[in-house]
Amino acid sequence: MNILVVGATGSVGRLVVKEALRRGHVVRAMVRSQAKARQLPPEAEPVIADVTCPEKLAKAVENVGAIIFTLGSDGQGKAGAENIDYGGVRNVLRALGPREVRIALMTSIGVTNRDSSYNRSTEAHDWKRRSERLVRASGMPYTIVRPGWFDYNKPDECRLVFLQGDKRHAGNPTDGVIARQQIAQVLVQSVTSEAARRKTFELVAVKGAAQENLEPLFGALEADPEGSLDGVHDASNMAVEDEPARVKEYFKMF
Repeated sequence: MNILVVGATGSVGRLVVKEALRRGHVVRAMVRSQAKARQLPPEAEPVIADVTCPEKLAKAVENVGAIIFTLGSDGQGKAGAENIDYGGVRNVLRALGPREVRIALMTSIGVTNRDSSYNRSTEAHDWKRRSERLVRASGMPYTIVRPGWFDYNKPDECRLVFLQGDKRHAGNPTDGVIARQQIAQVLVQSVTSEAARRKTFELVAVKGAAQENLEPLFGALEADPEGSLDGVHDASNMAVEDEPARVKEYFKMF
């Protein structure tokens, strides 16, 4: 499959690039500069583009069969959360037009927790959740992965667990931990799995050995309800009618 990785030099994105290449995919890696392109494996095809500049995204999405989003605005405040976590997904989907591709979107465990001090100060959860809604509304076949705390797992904590409903809101590693490498593996495998279609889940690891075959894990998940903007069992705490006008207007396009 021809896969576009958005956020290709981030801490998870670079592992996604390597994992996709290892599995025999053709990888196009979106980066913002030639300097970042030099960080990529030689087998990857770099494309210089910025998700905040929609007019430059047409080449990036040309002839791809799947897109894996690992972009993030960490440390860039409310404006960064809107422009990158949400706006980046919006702009890439807009550049695709009517073409159908497989989507894997990485957001975060706790994404439905609107009352945390973290979300109140950054609005990052809200904007990531809106990006999830864009993907669901687009009609594309998708998988949405909400990882736990990156690399807080112990060496013997490798057994993957997929959760649904986003019930863990402690805001610390007790919510769940996961290795970045395993996040990359799940994202890459999801885009070729029929069992992973229209599934949204939290990804954590517990004590035990890693599973080689992820199909039983994907298959055991409930699919998101047809026509719903939210994941299965998600809290109903973000009414569409209360959303900013600029958000509601975009949903009307689908």
